[in-house]
Amino acid sequence: MRLALLVLLAAPLQAQDPAAIVRRAGAVYRGLGSLQADFVQIIEDPGLGDTLRSAGKLYQAGANSFAMRFSDPADEAIVIDGKFLWLYTPSTTPGQVIRARMETDPVYGANLLARILDRPSERYNSTWLRSDTLAGRRVDVVAIVPRAGSLSFSKAVLWLDSQEALPRRIELSEAQGVRRILILSQLRPNAPIDRGIFEFRVPKGVRVVDQ
Repeated sequence: MRLALLVLLAAPLQAQDPAAIVRRAGAVYRGLGSLQADFVQIIEDPGLGDTLRSAGKLYQAGANSFAMRFSDPADEAIVIDGKFLWLYTPSTTPGQVIRARMETDPVYGANLLARILDRPSERYNSTWLRSDTLAGRRVDVVAIVPRAGSLSFSKAVLWLDSQEALPRRIELSEAQGVRRILILSQLRPNAPIDRGIFEFRVPKGVRVVDQ
């Protein structure tokens, strides 16, 4: 009887199937018509001894429309309009906006969610870490490592909502020891989005730099 009780108590602590968890997250992500969320982004750069923190709202509609509209620093933006990537960061590069052709495969573009969740079971090896709670939500914490060396990170840790399967937190290990953390809250899947969100209007006096 005591042995049976111990087995029952230990059952929730057993490792889950990380491949199944990541596969489910990818399927839910690819099935979305749109996604909106509030975000906080933290970039830790040990080489510079600096930590950058920003916040705003994230929007996505389909594979080709993506935007991060920043409230802190105010008015900054990363926008993919279906043809171009626009990068506007006047706090660090005033007077200019970078315009680049959109990547042919969106998983390699500036859309961090697509990089992580588009076909994840095909592109990553996954490892179960633990069950956890984040902002009152039950999450499965899984580490993924790219199978190919062409991505901009060597490892990611994902906090995936146990019910919705969408990410609540992403931590990326990038080049030169940089760590990028993206925390998502107030997720609104399939909510209507004004198409103007995905249009970048060049502010007066700002120079467009093509890359």
